[in-house]
Amino acid sequence: MSSAEVQPNIIEMIGITKAFPGVVANDHVDLTVRKNEVLALLGENGAGKSTLMSILFGSYDPDSGSIKIKGKEVKIKDPNDATALGIGMVHQHFKLVRNYTVTENIVLGCESVNEFGMLDMKAAENRVAAISDGYGLKVNPKDLIEDITVGMQQRVEILKVLYRNAEIIIFDEPTAVLTPQEIDELMEIIRLLKRKGKTIILITHKLKEIKAVAERCTVLRRGKVVGTVQVADVSEEQLAEMMVGRAVKFEIEKNPPHFGDTVLKIEHMSVKNSRGQLAVKDLSLDVRAGEIVGVAGVDGNGQSELLYGLTGLSPLENGRILLKGKDISKLSIRERIEAGLGHVPEDRHRHGLVKEFTVAENVALKNYYRTPYTKNGCLLVKEAMEKKADELIGAFDIRAGKGAATSAGSMSGGNQQKVIIAREVDMGGDALIIAQPTRGLDVGAIEYIRRRILAERDKGRAILLVSFELDEIMNLCDRIATISKGSIVGVYNAGEVTERDIGIMMAGSKGRKSEETAS
Repeated sequence: MSSAEVQPNIIEMIGITKAFPGVVANDHVDLTVRKNEVLALLGENGAGKSTLMSILFGSYDPDSGSIKIKGKEVKIKDPNDATALGIGMVHQHFKLVRNYTVTENIVLGCESVNEFGMLDMKAAENRVAAISDGYGLKVNPKDLIEDITVGMQQRVEILKVLYRNAEIIIFDEPTAVLTPQEIDELMEIIRLLKRKGKTIILITHKLKEIKAVAERCTVLRRGKVVGTVQVADVSEEQLAEMMVGRAVKFEIEKNPPHFGDTVLKIEHMSVKNSRGQLAVKDLSLDVRAGEIVGVAGVDGNGQSELLYGLTGLSPLENGRILLKGKDISKLSIRERIEAGLGHVPEDRHRHGLVKEFTVAENVALKNYYRTPYTKNGCLLVKEAMEKKADELIGAFDIRAGKGAATSAGSMSGGNQQKVIIAREVDMGGDALIIAQPTRGLDVGAIEYIRRRILAERDKGRAILLVSFELDEIMNLCDRIATISKGSIVGVYNAGEVTERDIGIMMAGSKGRKSEETAS
């Protein structure tokens, strides 16, 4: 875009400062957004991106600084003020009522009424359908939220802001829970929003997405602006270095594997989902000591139920699980942990930690009843918990403003994930189930966590890795199993297949090898 074509600023945030106990989230931040552009906001977990956008959307009040919309200084006291100014936000964690329809969720808070003052859901459904068609979102206004995919739920969130006539749309980590196909579709939706005159602010850690849709990128590091660049003029490597302050390696070198005996063996496992339908069907797989076996697949093909069955969150309908030859299929969750099964869950907030607890309490969450965390079988030893937490904070580069006393919920997603991984690694054990370890994390945290996973493999642990990130699967795994409709459709040694081959199998095509020949 030539200087003559540069659009005026639609947003100016000047000297924005916001502090929380123990941390300055935004430190005199200046940000400008031009009308009808896609501006990427890039930074590590905890860099202050979401806080800055929450201030723009009225969820937080700044401690100091000012905001101008279309050249006029404004006070945005709450999201209603932001909506009135034409600002909408698509949150990373969807704010939807699962047993409501698409339309009911969209109109919640701004319900349409007819001439008699009654809710006019038919008119609302027609408007939702018209907006959906106009932006190619392909959402059925009558569907229940609990019946649609995660990708479709995100489209409902987009429809919510369009329904309220948003001119400026903030996307907060929009692809953190999406499959590769859904990410491609979202990028096209963002391009269409721009073509229709919308202004987009995209908070993301994923450099490929910035290169795909953004014109400019503002980089934050530890609450301060590092700089703003034209995306076309910089490489992904340069953006990564701006973000973390050092060069980042995208491809991690692996040591040659040294496989031992089979540690984890899954035999003909079947598991039902929450609706009572078989989601995992006669699945067999094994993992050896010193090996990472990856499970690749499109979300919703039985990965969650596989994890639940392995870790004891759901009962098995058929089959059995052997850990070093011992059948753990009917053991409780605690008994499986004590048998040597570690678990980094796919949903860190639901199954990984307690956000209201401190780092120290979360570190001791699985073995608080053991020495040195307990005394006389009933009294918790706070000092021992804090000592261990401080040790892991240092070892795993966990950024916690108050150290061991930091509330887990106050930390960034990347640091929450480090707490979980630190706990599971520190507890030892022979097998480690890891699900979506780098979902929603920045490139620096991704590099760090992937190195820690490889280090555990090199120590001889058996690791089963479930991930939607194909580059993660291809980069880390010694064998790759592809799951489709609850069944394994192919297992390959590393280097035998490409991402395209895996993608084809994810769609349900059978692989060329059976599990037996691959193992």
